[in-house]
Amino acid sequence: MTTDHPSTPRTASRRTVLTAFAAAATAGTPLLAQLGSATPAHAATAAAAADVEYASNTVLYRELAGQEGTTFSRRFRRHEQFDTSMTAVAPFRRTAILALHGGGIEIGTSELCLGIAGYSPGDAAGAPILPTVHDYWMFEGLLSAGNKDLHVTSKNCDDHVALATAASHLNVLSLHGCTFDQLRLPAGSYPSAGDRRVAVVGGLNKAFRTALVTELNAAGFPAIDSLAPAWASLLSEYNGDHTNNPCNRTMLGMGAQLELTTELRKSLFTDPDSRGGRAATWDKNGEFVKFRDACRRAIETVEAGQPLL
Repeated sequence: MTTDHPSTPRTASRRTVLTAFAAAATAGTPLLAQLGSATPAHAATAAAAADVEYASNTVLYRELAGQEGTTFSRRFRRHEQFDTSMTAVAPFRRTAILALHGGGIEIGTSELCLGIAGYSPGDAAGAPILPTVHDYWMFEGLLSAGNKDLHVTSKNCDDHVALATAASHLNVLSLHGCTFDQLRLPAGSYPSAGDRRVAVVGGLNKAFRTALVTELNAAGFPAIDSLAPAWASLLSEYNGDHTNNPCNRTMLGMGAQLELTTELRKSLFTDPDSRGGRAATWDKNGEFVKFRDACRRAIETVEAGQPLL
């Protein structure tokens, strides 16, 4: 989930808080019992502390030093390109795909990042499966449980590879996950049939948002423009409009992001509930490919209007 407008500033890391709680628990009674017997003020402090997250990727990397590859991972691909001809015009990659909260943090976003970029989510070797490929970057939680503790709010992302990737492209499509209930859509408003599969389209590139909404709806995935007048006030926490959001830190200063409900993300896989299950079943029911290709068509539409610089 992207929250570009958090209600309170968060400066400490969740890991610091959890470590402190663990230390307290070893001092005597179980931690839950300690919290249960705490005064109201102490209980409120503990509840607030449990909601603290890492202030940036830099803080997370520092506090989890030595745990990359076990607690979390970073995967990226920047495709080699060069132009040695004085007469021919070489193509260049205009769009990058990001998944800031992949792995077990917001399930399905890593697989979508790879798929939209032109790769198989089930191929560890990473061979391309589509003729056109895009650069990508993703941060993934690898824990068996508790991956949400690794969340860094999008506008606080300062991973230098992620930001360099965004800054060197005209467009970024950033993939995120949320729950249907978090959106707090008015009852019966959308989708009208009660379908909880919803794609909230955000980012500052209006043309990109329009293309995504058009293609996703045509492919059977309910999608809404979070910055359209009808939704702007309701979905302000999910609209990706912050200028520090990596989706907008492109060469053009604007991009797009997708907030995808749990139901939508799970519908793309036959077995969505584990990393191995998603890797093995992304191409089984056809929904993943339909969603992937809708996003890629939207990218093609946007790129067609962007001449070589």
